Amino acid sequence: MSGTKAGGAKAAKTNKERHGADYYARIGKKGGENGHSGGFASNQELAKLAGQKGGRKSKRGSTKIFNWAIRSDKTGEDLGKFKTERSAMEAYKELDFLTRAKVTVVRI
Repeated sequence: MSGTKAGGAKAAKTNKERHGADYYARIGKKGGENGHSGGFASNQELAKLAGQKGGRKSKRGSTKIFNWAIRSDKTGEDLGKFKTERSAMEAYKELDFLTRAKVTVVRI
């Protein structure tokens, strides 16, 4: 019966018979009394450093990589960099008609 509702009820009954009717209240109290450290919430600087360390070891790659740009046809300089083609095209559509004629969306 382990892992079933009936088995859990039977185990609870046995625990109360062996250890007293207030068994679950006592073990709950012990758990509540312990653990006042607060984890990362108690030391934000430590949490920041741990996050930086994990980010450096990440295998997912950098989130700061820009793959697309709006480039001036005249000077060749990038007027804006974007992570996705979609965001680059949305920015391109927001440009006025005359400016749009002088720039190109390119993959970098």
